[in-house]
Amino acid sequence: MRHGKKVMHLGRKTAHRKSMLANMACSLIEHKRINTTVTKAKALKQFIEPLVTKSKSDTTHNRRLAFSSLRDKNAVSELFREVAVKVGDRPGGYTRIIKLGNRLGDNASMAMIELVDFNEIYKTEEKTKKKSRRRGGSSKTATKSSNTEEVVVEDNVTTASDEEKVVNTEASKTEAKPNKKDAEDSKNDAAE
Repeated sequence: MRHGKKVMHLGRKTAHRKSMLANMACSLIEHKRINTTVTKAKALKQFIEPLVTKSKSDTTHNRRLAFSSLRDKNAVSELFREVAVKVGDRPGGYTRIIKLGNRLGDNASMAMIELVDFNEIYKTEEKTKKKSRRRGGSSKTATKSSNTEEVVVEDNVTTASDEEKVVNTEASKTEAKPNKKDAEDSKNDAAE
């Protein structure tokens, strides 16, 4: 039974295992995805995700902690510059493991582990989230929509109140013209 055993030993002594995980983590940071066995990918996920979380806050202490694990200056600088910028708003889950099938030589189950934010294939366009509304929020929009009805006239959207204004102004113009004519006719009659 494996009660309380949280470390995947991977058939290696401690020093060899730490070196191997550090090398794999440096390769993952550099290439953004690597192919390995499923068990090593799961162990690497546990190894690298705390480092990526530390890279979100760029302090000297966090850089030293990352360097003590990775032991590669270039990988640490790339982790804090490029990777941390991409994952800044993500709350966790920085890596993805995709199973690839079995290896031909020894039939070991293979997987690809990759940094999630650097994959352009799975990345779809950012979907805008619907704003969450409370129960009483719909009454305001209902009163607005009942007061003004939209009417489409020649690809222009106008409200019913705008149409009434247009009709009123046209009616006043037509009424004003006969009044002027009547006034002119009355002047002509008076002159004769």
